[in-house]
Amino acid sequence: MESPLLNAHNKAEYEPAHTCEHILNRTMVNMFNCPRSRNAHVERKKSKCDYLLAECPTVEQIAAVESKVNEVISANLPVTIEFMDRASAAAIVDLSKLPEDASATLRIVHVGDYDDCACIGAHVRNTSEIGTFKILSHDFTDGIWRVRWKVV
Repeated sequence: MESPLLNAHNKAEYEPAHTCEHILNRTMVNMFNCPRSRNAHVERKKSKCDYLLAECPTVEQIAAVESKVNEVISANLPVTIEFMDRASAAAIVDLSKLPEDASATLRIVHVGDYDDCACIGAHVRNTSEIGTFKILSHDFTDGIWRVRWKVV
């Protein structure tokens, strides 16, 4: 079978953190009914994600986010890739942040049955390869909750 034609990717992600970002995004969507991160900067030493929220999460909610992300990581979920056309992908993932020049065939990353996302980046094969998710700090300004985190 011929490989699908995809857009070029110019970033070498740190796979454990990048996969953890998918889990964090799904956790935020599930817990706060918000969109996936508005901005993300994911690196080996420290990462950050910005979420549009009505108010700053409480200390208890922040602890629950950290706990849920680690629960999903500990579930040893397979991380798999599937290629599909845009119409099929639109039925299972939000394509609103897709670049205008995105290819006709999309690469969908599945983190077990927990998350599905159109993504061209590098990922681990199983959540057991991620490590432990730790929230380092956070702040809330003008409806944006910025969380700084890492995997250890």
